[in-house]
Amino acid sequence: MPNDTGKRLNTRASGVVAAAIMCSRILGLVREMLFAGLFGSQLMGLFIVAYRAPNLLRDLFAEGALSTAFITVFSAKIEREDKTAAWELAKKMFTLLAAFMACASVLGIVYARPIAGVLTFWSFPPENTETVVLLTRIMFPFILLVSLAALAKGMLNSVAVFGIPALASSFYNIGSIVAGTLIGYWLDPTFGRGALTGLAIGSLVGGALQFLVQVPSLYKAGFRFLPNFRWNDPRVRLIIGLMIPSVIAASAVQINVVVNSMFASSLGPQAVAWLNFAFRLMQMPLGVFGVAVATISLPVLARIAASESEQDRFGPTIGKALRLVVFYTFPAAVGLALLAQPIICLIYERWTFNATDTVQTAAALQCYALGLVFYSAIKVLSPAFYAINRRWTPMWVSFAAIGINLALNWFFTFRLGWGHQGLALATSLSAIFNFSTLYVLMRIYRGSMADRALLGSLVRCGLAVAAMAGACWAGISWGGQWIFSEGFIPRFISLFTLIGVSVVIYIVVCWLLRVEEIHDALEFLKRKLRRNDT
Repeated sequence: MPNDTGKRLNTRASGVVAAAIMCSRILGLVREMLFAGLFGSQLMGLFIVAYRAPNLLRDLFAEGALSTAFITVFSAKIEREDKTAAWELAKKMFTLLAAFMACASVLGIVYARPIAGVLTFWSFPPENTETVVLLTRIMFPFILLVSLAALAKGMLNSVAVFGIPALASSFYNIGSIVAGTLIGYWLDPTFGRGALTGLAIGSLVGGALQFLVQVPSLYKAGFRFLPNFRWNDPRVRLIIGLMIPSVIAASAVQINVVVNSMFASSLGPQAVAWLNFAFRLMQMPLGVFGVAVATISLPVLARIAASESEQDRFGPTIGKALRLVVFYTFPAAVGLALLAQPIICLIYERWTFNATDTVQTAAALQCYALGLVFYSAIKVLSPAFYAINRRWTPMWVSFAAIGINLALNWFFTFRLGWGHQGLALATSLSAIFNFSTLYVLMRIYRGSMADRALLGSLVRCGLAVAAMAGACWAGISWGGQWIFSEGFIPRFISLFTLIGVSVVIYIVVCWLLRVEEIHDALEFLKRKLRRNDT
């Protein structure tokens, strides 16, 4: 009889994953801080455009479609058969993925010039276009490396190993920081245009480390890789069949970001960089909390869907995951919106990144923050459709969301003249539409997702967020001379003190209002303390 622990949402695992992803996001932020200061928004805009194509393929075929489809089938195979059969399936997928992504890398290198033209709307001058083409060619093999890393992560998550896969992204950041900086300095000590090649090579080094660091855990879990070209397997065909609609459905936000980048290119490389830096900050809570909850919920939902006796738990399990998303990301969204400018000033404003860059990036961050809760909820809700064999539904919803984003981009940018802020706002509005539609459809297919509990949690968390927002407003109003001080140390201490006080207020109010998720966290902490005392 299968172990029932695989069918319960492990809130402890979500904490482990959140901590590991937090480490990765902090290192990613360090990377952005360093490179923004060294290169400025103009040159970084060129690098970001070149990075878009391989990064989009990673989001579509690796961390989006492949992870969702593979975990769904792999978890069901473990539930219904055994790990030996599941490992054989994994060998076939490893071989197929390596072959496919190697071909994609070659095509990307060959057709880098038209790809760069599309990504920039053919609006860059020749010198900038040549730089983007060169960087694109260097970075395209990145998709092969991170796709293998994503498959390894899916395998480990399916056997309840979460920490190392979540931490693997940290090694990508370490590799890209160290290799990118050293090679960039070697190529161009002034960190001009020539040093961008070092950043591109650093991305490849980081991708390799992200995969290799997971290999020992795979070996320990029982996986032994041997090439297996027997792809005429119904399970392989099922994974591919799941991936086709998932390519768009699981990555609508990323597609919208690329579309935004294309529109932003018409406004200049700086606009591309402003949007990227803002989205990077928005991804901190999205990656730490939204992805963490989605990571531990997908294998659980897949196993519940595969078990005939557990069907009544499917909706409430989704509801529990969505409540966790609200609890974690609601305060983060409001905090980012209220403190956007001092946060960006503290993190980015140095060397070639100036005050104008800070103001423009903060405006984009505030618009992105409007959709943070919905971005995170989509990470949980969209993959759930694949577990119940409704894989086409998220795809069609995402098509509609992408269409709405395109229309809003055109209207906000070319009709209203809102610039890059309008592009960020369009992304948030399309995410709100995407989630709302998916929620209604899931409710039609599977009934209640503990809707009353979700609404109650939303109201109570909203009251706690209001108290937290009041603290942020008071801190900015009465402590502005320190938060916006010329010195880095006063700014750092005052801003993080304000953030710390706001977080404490949020937690205390949640505890007073008996928000279930805060009590789960406190119970877990009590158990840990008791265990340490014994």
